[in-house]
Amino acid sequence: MSVSTAIQIYRLLACILLSGYAVGTGIKEAAAALNGLMLAYDDSTGLWDLSDPDAAWWQSSVALQATLDFMTASGTREHLPYANYTINMQRAPLAWWPQGGGDFRAESTDDTGWWALAMTSMYTLTGERSFLDIALEDEAYMAQYWTLSECNGGLIWRIQDVSYKAAISNELYIELTATLHNLIPWDTTFLNRSLDAWDWFKDSGMINSGWLINDGLTKAANDSCINNNAPTWTYNQGVVLGGLVQLYLATGDAQFLIFGRNIAGAVLASAQLSPGGILTEPCPLEGCPDGNAASFKGLFIRNLAKLNAHLPDRPYSLFLSTNANTMYVNARSSSAGDTDLYGMLWQGPFDKTSIGRQQSAVMLLVAALGV
Repeated sequence: MSVSTAIQIYRLLACILLSGYAVGTGIKEAAAALNGLMLAYDDSTGLWDLSDPDAAWWQSSVALQATLDFMTASGTREHLPYANYTINMQRAPLAWWPQGGGDFRAESTDDTGWWALAMTSMYTLTGERSFLDIALEDEAYMAQYWTLSECNGGLIWRIQDVSYKAAISNELYIELTATLHNLIPWDTTFLNRSLDAWDWFKDSGMINSGWLINDGLTKAANDSCINNNAPTWTYNQGVVLGGLVQLYLATGDAQFLIFGRNIAGAVLASAQLSPGGILTEPCPLEGCPDGNAASFKGLFIRNLAKLNAHLPDRPYSLFLSTNANTMYVNARSSSAGDTDLYGMLWQGPFDKTSIGRQQSAVMLLVAALGV
C-alpha cells in the first residue's frame, strides 16, 4: 500500500471515528494538562520528578520544552518563573558527571541536546541572550564528539566509553545547529555543520527502506556500519522532522520538506506506529524498556506539527486533531481530582501517570491548537 493511499484510508477512518461523539480540544484542555504536569514539579530541585522516581534527567528538559511550547502558543507567561528556576538549578555543575558538568554538559550527547534546544526556545520566548549563549556552549560540547574513526562521521551517543552512533543524538544536533543558524544573523558556521550532519545522517543507513528510522548503527563483519534494526521509536521519526523544517527555513530548499513528508507519511502508514490512526510506540504497554519511552510520542507530535505548518496542504491536521480528541476521551484518568492526567496509550484505557505520559499529552494538546 502506498503512503498516499494509506493516508486517504486513514482520513476516512478518522472521520468515522469522530462521527460517534462531539469532542474538541483547545487551550483550556491544554492548560489543564499542563497544570497536571506541574503537580510533579519539585521546588527543591527544579525538576519534574516529585511523583515519578524513575524519571530521567533529560525528561525534565522535555517537560520544560512542553511548558515553553504552551506559553508560546497561549501568550501566557505564567510559568516563566518555573522555567527560569529550572534552568538556574540544573545548569550548575553536576556531581554525577565531573568530566563535563555545568550548563547541561552531560554523559550522553542527546541529554545535552535536549536541554540546548530548550535554551533556544527560551531565547525565542524571552529575547534574553544568556539562553542563546548556553545553547552555543552546549553545541560546542556536542560537536567535539563527532568522530570519523567509526561510521565515517556522526556524533557518538555515550561519552564515557565513546560508543554508539545513535539516531537521536545526530537528529538533535541537526536541529540544534540549524536552529542556531536561524537565530544568529549572518551565520554560516552552524548552517554548514547542520548540512554536513544531515548529509551524513541520510546516507548512514539509519533510514530504512520503508522510510522509518531505526535506533542507530552497528558494525558489520567487514567493519562497516549498518542499520541495527532496533525499534523505530516515534521520537526518532519526530526529531528529524524538526531538523528538516529548520533546514528548510535556513535554505528555502523544498527537498527538506519532501524528506519530512516521506518520513511522516511512513509513520502514518505504519500499522505498528499508527494502528487505527493513533500514534503508538513499537512495543506493548508492558514491554516498553523504561519510563523514557512514555516521552517519545509527544516529541514526534510536536515536530509533526512543525512540518504540517510549513506544508500548504496541511496534510497532518486531521491526524493531530484525531489523536488529541481520542486521547482526551479515552486516556484521561477517571479518578476524582485527577481528570487531567493522561496514560500511555492514547487509545486508552488510562493506566497510570508519569512525567513522560503527561508531557506527551501536553505536547499533543498544544500541537492540536494549530490545526
